[in-house]
Amino acid sequence: MNELKLKYGCNPNQSEARIYMADGSDLPIEILNGRPGYINFLDAFNAWQLVKEIKEATGMPAATSFKHVSPTSAAIGRPLSDKMKRAYFVDDIKGLDDSPIACAYARARGTDRLCSFGDFIALSDTCDEAAARIIKREVSDGVIAPGFTDKALEMLSKKKNGNYNVIKIDPSYSAEGQETRQVFGINFEQTHNDIKIGPDLLENIVTKNKSLPDEIKEDLIIAMIALKYTQSNSVCFARDGQCIGIGAGQQSRIHCTRLAGSKADTWYLRMHDKVLNLPFKDKLPRAVRDNAIDGYINEYEEDVCAEGNWQKYFSEQPERLTAEEKRAYLDEQTGGVLASDAFFPFGDSIERAKASGVSYVVEAGGSVRDDEVIAAADKYNMVMIFNKVRLFHH
Repeated sequence: MNELKLKYGCNPNQSEARIYMADGSDLPIEILNGRPGYINFLDAFNAWQLVKEIKEATGMPAATSFKHVSPTSAAIGRPLSDKMKRAYFVDDIKGLDDSPIACAYARARGTDRLCSFGDFIALSDTCDEAAARIIKREVSDGVIAPGFTDKALEMLSKKKNGNYNVIKIDPSYSAEGQETRQVFGINFEQTHNDIKIGPDLLENIVTKNKSLPDEIKEDLIIAMIALKYTQSNSVCFARDGQCIGIGAGQQSRIHCTRLAGSKADTWYLRMHDKVLNLPFKDKLPRAVRDNAIDGYINEYEEDVCAEGNWQKYFSEQPERLTAEEKRAYLDEQTGGVLASDAFFPFGDSIERAKASGVSYVVEAGGSVRDDEVIAAADKYNMVMIFNKVRLFHH
């Protein structure tokens, strides 16, 4: 199959849409179920590259949850703690502990559940039954993977009244050296971004503290690979083999850091005992519960603890999580990493990173204020690496 016609483009009024191979070769995919659309494929192909690269760099199965051409998170298949299983709502998934690829997706989906609502999934390895169990019950548009077990495909083919998008991709496929696109009738061409992200990019430590454990190197590599496929400007907080907060597509780097930092804070606080023990009503829809947790932690649009509101979500009025409790809990968190897709122009992002438990930073370097940024890292005894690599993605 050289060409696949799509329902429409980014929007319904863009009626003519397709994907095809310009060189006349076959597409490296097989549609096993559903009818993926234009945006689905943009997510799928970016997401697949991300997990493939993480697998190659770490040797571990990897998964990502994509929305609007950026990852909400990416993770490798490390086992989950009991507290993390509860926070991610996967403590009832049969076979989870025996499936690294299911663990990887549980982490990727569980990181930022609001942004993952309606995601497109990429798995580096064959989708097994445990991974399918997680995917089946979440609101999602589709999944791309190099293979599916018979049972997993059977389960996923029934999702969304039989319309769930399941794509099998040839894992040996690689892009050619040049890539093209067209904007406003004008052709653009550039070399495919084939830079390999690995430990060699972590050698130029510019801070006084130069202690960089191997497990931290892995987190930094995962964060950098995630940024390679995130709309710029972007920064990524990571910890324990997964991205825990991604700030994408902001014009100002400090806004990226604030956005990613607030998501990292929410990730940490979701494992606070008060959050884990919220008395939710029986059979509350998953998305409603997720919104309530976000409201409980961040106190955004609705005070979910207020009289007249709590009754919609909880069997009893929950005790509030105070600002003092949140700050004390976050101050206990250390060992996180922060990666940026370009240099930090000011030290403000380092100050914000410190508030979210960051101890290790990797960025390009090359700002006229590099000394200011390094001094901010030294103030908190952070380890900072200049990798001299820009990872813009548009």
